[in-house]
Amino acid sequence: MLVFGTRPEAIKMCPLINELKGRKKIDTVVVVTGQHRQMLDQVLNTFNVIPDYDLSIMKPGQSLFDITTNILNNIKPILEKEKPDVVLVHGDTSTTFVTALACYYLQIPVGHVEAGLRTHNIYSPYPEEFNRQVVGIVSEYNFAPTEMAANNLISEGKDPNKVYITGNTVIDAMQHTVKKDYTHPELEWVGEDKLIFITAHRRENLGEPMHNMFRAIRRVLDEHPECKAIYPIHMNPLVRKAADEELKGCSRIHIIEPIEVFDCHNFEAKCHLCLTDSGGIQEECPSYGRPVLVMRDTTERPEGVKAGTLKLVGTDEEIIYKSFKELLENENIYCEMAHACNPYGDGNACSRIADILEGKMYSPWKEQ
Repeated sequence: MLVFGTRPEAIKMCPLINELKGRKKIDTVVVVTGQHRQMLDQVLNTFNVIPDYDLSIMKPGQSLFDITTNILNNIKPILEKEKPDVVLVHGDTSTTFVTALACYYLQIPVGHVEAGLRTHNIYSPYPEEFNRQVVGIVSEYNFAPTEMAANNLISEGKDPNKVYITGNTVIDAMQHTVKKDYTHPELEWVGEDKLIFITAHRRENLGEPMHNMFRAIRRVLDEHPECKAIYPIHMNPLVRKAADEELKGCSRIHIIEPIEVFDCHNFEAKCHLCLTDSGGIQEECPSYGRPVLVMRDTTERPEGVKAGTLKLVGTDEEIIYKSFKELLENENIYCEMAHACNPYGDGNACSRIADILEGKMYSPWKEQ
């Protein structure tokens, strides 16, 4: 059984679902919680995935308390009915945490896809870091995307025989979504200008940090007429309010409604650089040779920082402004980031995970 509920999870789990459905020895059941609704459905449609169960928990203004209790109460009868041999969850969402907790209560083995990411600060990102650490405690199968993630798990006392380095399934997803002949009206608006791709929605950035981010971006765009920015805005009304207050009237940025994963990956592939507080984009953009400025104080993806594909710029207005401006004006620094090696995989993560679940020969992580 695979359980997920948000758009980022769906992007990384749908290619795994399709891989598992192609294995004769594996009976696959798909459960979505609907933690995100519209954005989740977009991804399911892109990958032609039809859930067997949909908890449809999303409601306006939902809190972490609402999400947690609703999933816990609704998933119990499904787990008891299906009696899965293993439940796969992904990453660090509330859906992931609560599903793993329910499986623990029922003593059902958990497989954690994208295991071992850490900032070691349970309030940054919030609540994601707490979620991923707790899931790591109960997981029977730990599918780590990188060697660094695997080492995090081993250092926490995880049995090395239960840790596997597979790469990240998002790289698998991109092989099916990026098209050379892709077109979109927003790209026609950008024309020959440099496309700046923006995402911003992180819970801990709501309030003044987000205002800082938007002010810095606007200042740079006002100074660089050769650039145009596209920002598919999150559904959160607090995000929309901040964007309206800081970016309204800026002719060089288009704020658009959330886009499907197919469009998102192709925008990333065609952009000049990306500014984001998201997680998955830190893995995706480097695959296309696109520098990423991470507008967060911490990242659970330090491999990208170490490799040089990411730069952590926090939420201070002046730091974001100077870093963004530098990438546009210093070709050497831009090229160093653009040509750095992506550390997140080769596009075969899903087949590796399926092999492990089938019991085929695939060595668990042993530190050399």
